[in-house]
Amino acid sequence: MTSPHAPRRLVIASRESALALSQARHVQTRLQALYPRAVVEMFVTSQRARASDVTASGDGHAKDLHAALAEGRADVVVHALRDVPLTVGDEFVIAAIEARDDARDALLSMRYNALAALPPGAIVASTRSCCQLQLRERRPALDVRHVVIESGEAVRGLHDDRIHAIVMPVADAKSLGLGDLVCDLIDAADLLPAPGQGVLALQCRADRADVIASLAPLNDRATELAAIAERAFAHALAGGSQTQLAAHAAWQEGSLWLRGLIGTSDGARVVRGEREREIVDADDAHALGAELADDLLTHGAGRLIVND
Repeated sequence: MTSPHAPRRLVIASRESALALSQARHVQTRLQALYPRAVVEMFVTSQRARASDVTASGDGHAKDLHAALAEGRADVVVHALRDVPLTVGDEFVIAAIEARDDARDALLSMRYNALAALPPGAIVASTRSCCQLQLRERRPALDVRHVVIESGEAVRGLHDDRIHAIVMPVADAKSLGLGDLVCDLIDAADLLPAPGQGVLALQCRADRADVIASLAPLNDRATELAAIAERAFAHALAGGSQTQLAAHAAWQEGSLWLRGLIGTSDGARVVRGEREREIVDADDAHALGAELADDLLTHGAGRLIVND
């Protein structure tokens, strides 16, 4: 029997980067399986926003993609949720949040099998600023550097020993075909992920009720509520593009356990905390994030918020 929301055609917009294309193709495959009679196509925008240009709130990635939605050239945009701006305008809506992949970070190395095995002075490249500050805090003797993983330079650096290790989200490593280089998965207790890490968000125009209905079966409620808590925490503390923070929520028998931190880029000052509560709906999840942010503010987090 055909679903009452089965579309005839869906166009997915994606940036022309290896990671974005991999994520979009994953959603394309899921939608095609869900609606076998529909035509599910890809629309690739020019890559104007490089990963190095994206701010802490995710601004920079979305301009071309939102233009494609607004102009009707595409129906759906697939984002890594961590890149979605914390404030989404009225014109667009997150119609579905997929079940979370592994939210942890992975260690990629040709020489070392664990983060703890890296010697003082080892060069460690990371794709995320909130990861870099935690590495500098916990392992100040490491030489931590920022890297745009999709340029390929970091992976080449591993092979010719110019870089000793890369720390990046394991979901990204798998999407980019770098799974063979993963030698360790770092627990969130040791390296807290970015808000929304490991989650794909499907965005469309708010006035497209047909598209919203078509995407609804891909939504995972447990992941959605966890993401709401993480993003509420981030929203309460985000001052500008240079504010460094991390957050991760995990389910424990009906309760959501949220951990978060904010710090300086050099790792010299970090304020962290955690909070747990029973979650029934989105309001509960949002309140959990706001409450944890308030906890951190009472312990001096306000001094670490960087306003542009």
